[in-house]
Amino acid sequence: MYMSTKSNDQKTLQQQDRRTQRTQQTLLDALIDLLKVKHYDAISVKDIIEKANVGRSTFYAHYQTKDDLLKGGFERVLDMLLEQVVIDETNRNLTLDTVPLFRHALGHAELFRTLAWGSGFEVITTQGQTALGAKFQQCLSQLVPAEQPPTVPLSALSYSLAGSLLILLKWWLENDMPGSPEAMDRIFQELVMPGIRNALGVQ
Repeated sequence: MYMSTKSNDQKTLQQQDRRTQRTQQTLLDALIDLLKVKHYDAISVKDIIEKANVGRSTFYAHYQTKDDLLKGGFERVLDMLLEQVVIDETNRNLTLDTVPLFRHALGHAELFRTLAWGSGFEVITTQGQTALGAKFQQCLSQLVPAEQPPTVPLSALSYSLAGSLLILLKWWLENDMPGSPEAMDRIFQELVMPGIRNALGVQ
């Protein structure tokens, strides 16, 4: 009987989690659709819930503001980017492939350009930089031996790395995406990564 009750509880939690994910995706899809016809600055929570066909209480059960909704959606892009961080602990190598991020932006050019024109991209480059910096710090800490700390604080190094990447992305968007994602990755590797590797003392 106990096992049956526990199993039912787990099933209920899984169903609730799926409903939560569906609702959040519905709200994000509504925001993305609105960004195709309106600037981010002009979009209100009322616009979003009407587009998503949900109640105001449903929106606020998941997000406090439209910025929270945008940031939540961008977190998925951050997770995708972090999957490209390849760490070789044996040889203490550091590789960061940014091509997938630029390809994602290219595939959603209209959306990203709209964000770049309004305060929406400011949300990404401020709050997103903090989130991305924390993810970088978690990864980079595996490369730092306790007896040999980096020449700059790891938190500052990670925050700077995140900011450099997002600012380069913003420049690319504002200038009508000159160059391919591969070309932008080469620029990032040349401008940013040598300093990061030097500060960490890795190859």
